[in-house]
Amino acid sequence: MTKSLRDTFAKDNLPPPEQFPEFSNLAELDYPEKLNCAKNFLDDAVAEGFGQHLVIITPEEEYTYARLQKDANKLAHVLVDDCGLIPGNRVLLRAPNSYTMAVCWFSVVKAGGIAVSAMPLFRAKELRVMIEKAQIKIALCDVRLKDELESAQADSMLDQILLFGGSELEEKMSAKPEIFENCPTNSADTCLIAFTSGTTGNPKGTMHYHRDMLTICRAYSEPILAPKPKDRFIGSPPLAFTFGLGGQLLFPMYARSSTILLEQATPDLLLLAIKKHEASIVFTSPTAYRFLLSELKDGDLSSVRTCVSAGETLAKPTWDSWQAKTGLEILDGIGSTELLHIFMSSRTGDIRPGSTGKPVAGYEAKVVDEEGNEVPPGTTGKLAVRGPTGCRYLADERQKKYVQNGWNLTGDAYQMDEDGYYWFKARTDDMIISSGYNIAGPEVETALLAHQAVVECAVVGVLDAQRGSLVKAFVVLQQGISGDAALIKELQDFVKNSIAPYKYPRALEFVDSLPKTETGKIQRFKLRES
Repeated sequence: MTKSLRDTFAKDNLPPPEQFPEFSNLAELDYPEKLNCAKNFLDDAVAEGFGQHLVIITPEEEYTYARLQKDANKLAHVLVDDCGLIPGNRVLLRAPNSYTMAVCWFSVVKAGGIAVSAMPLFRAKELRVMIEKAQIKIALCDVRLKDELESAQADSMLDQILLFGGSELEEKMSAKPEIFENCPTNSADTCLIAFTSGTTGNPKGTMHYHRDMLTICRAYSEPILAPKPKDRFIGSPPLAFTFGLGGQLLFPMYARSSTILLEQATPDLLLLAIKKHEASIVFTSPTAYRFLLSELKDGDLSSVRTCVSAGETLAKPTWDSWQAKTGLEILDGIGSTELLHIFMSSRTGDIRPGSTGKPVAGYEAKVVDEEGNEVPPGTTGKLAVRGPTGCRYLADERQKKYVQNGWNLTGDAYQMDEDGYYWFKARTDDMIISSGYNIAGPEVETALLAHQAVVECAVVGVLDAQRGSLVKAFVVLQQGISGDAALIKELQDFVKNSIAPYKYPRALEFVDSLPKTETGKIQRFKLRES
């Protein structure tokens, strides 16, 4: 490796220092100046005697820490020796949740590159945006997903696509040494550019350092999940989503545990894999938990000890139904791509159903008004967070909106109660102002979800000449139930009897499905446009 050469693109495109959030409590974490996080997650695990311990389990095969280390080292050699990668180069990763995706991620980080993971369902247009914004010249791609990437390559700066799952990349790796000297990166060097999931239709690139990968494990996973080597993680979010990267790769590897990776993690397949592989820690979305409720049989979750939910608000009816049927409590949390992972969570033994809990170790939060002033308990306002991770957008003017006075404004409307527990009200762009009333869409959704006919729903504000905005609900019904005028009135009356009557959906439309990102988040902006 040529140590003197370095691509400074990431450093050059960080926000100016005055736009950075305040990174608090970093001193307590005591990171050395030189740090390559691949060593902590992978190389140290082998050195500690976990080489033959299972790290990744797939439906087809099981892989040890030693195997992952050797394959990541070989691929790192390919990137440096054959592709000419220098520290700081960005590498696009395009694959489903798989062993090879993990190999690719660690090989890039070991070589000092910056991983930029793309959702498997992204089309050429979306891929081209990532390539242009992150200035990517090298891509590692599952051969089954090559068509859209090759289409995106046209008229872009992407120069090299290495395909795996056939023979091309595997042949290159077979000739490489099993030992690789990790690039001596700094703890404050960027190793990940994660793109937001596109709920607003305009994704942003967020830049995270080597130290951040360790921080989320130390702040959230270690104290709240308390995983041990015997634990087996499983979940549905893609590794290209930071919720999945943490919950299904970094958290288990930091604890020397195992992770079960599924290329297809629909709720029915997730349930089968939980049973077959005896998973103990589950990461998935509220939507999946609602689906599983109708499928569960006695003993299906006998191996599970911890359930985690994030990505969308966890409605209290879902929490209550899950606990009643399984005896398990769901740990609800909120995180963001900007802060990398969960920064606020409920804890085992300290759960108030419907609440997101309290900030995790090293983070602090407050609720503020439009001027940034903290509001009293019980008052709805904007959630502001700061801690050892925070927002660094890639050359994006929206940095000024997300970070104000050193705090990360997450775009969520919250209340804090007298005891310091935080209660989600809505995304700030999901607050509906109708006839002068502030109405939180998720509150209406929670009321609707308590009706036995409703599987899923989303509530948005639509323009209305008289009221300014009208509360409109899009509802997916249980199989076998057909929507008609009578059911619309029944649901409207049901909401009126659950929450303040002025909040009920004056417009209600039955739909077969809701538009979602690949991470399971409902794309309410599409519903507003419909």
